[in-house]
Amino acid sequence: MTALTATTDVLAAGGKEVQGIDLFIPPWYDIIGSALVLLIIGFFFYKKILPAFLSVLDERTAKIEGGLNRAEEAQAEADALLAEYKAQLSEARTEAGRIREQARAEATDIVAEARVKASEEAERAADTAKRQIEAERAAAAVALRNDVGALATELASKIVGESLEDVARQSRVVDRFLDELEASSVTTAVKGK
Repeated sequence: MTALTATTDVLAAGGKEVQGIDLFIPPWYDIIGSALVLLIIGFFFYKKILPAFLSVLDERTAKIEGGLNRAEEAQAEADALLAEYKAQLSEARTEAGRIREQARAEATDIVAEARVKASEEAERAADTAKRQIEAERAAAAVALRNDVGALATELASKIVGESLEDVARQSRVVDRFLDELEASSVTTAVKGK
């Protein structure tokens, strides 16, 4: 052995030279001392440190489980809200379709009603125009009758040579002349067709 190894062996054994398996097995007093220190440290660890460590672990476990439970509840609530949202969206789409159909029906009714009103208004306007034309025609006929009567009376007076100042005679002459005129215009209208 070298001098260096011999010195290490001596120092490890406390002054005696140790060889073989004794190098790996410590003396009994070291084993008992180490065991007592280990038991004291283990007892202190078991009574003081381990409960604190376990309470921290239990607290963390509770927080994690609470967080998971809250996450599951939030997920369930989100799923319920999503289902409610989809139901409301579907209901809103159905309602919008119904409103569109109702609006189309109302628009069709309004258009039909407007057409009926326009037709009625056109008929009223046509009736009013016809009545106005008839009134103007009657007024024109009266005016024409008076003018033609005056002219016919004047012409007849000149032809006959006698005065037709008598109103009754004048009226008869005018009526006869107009009746002949109407008869000839009806005959001409019938032949024209």
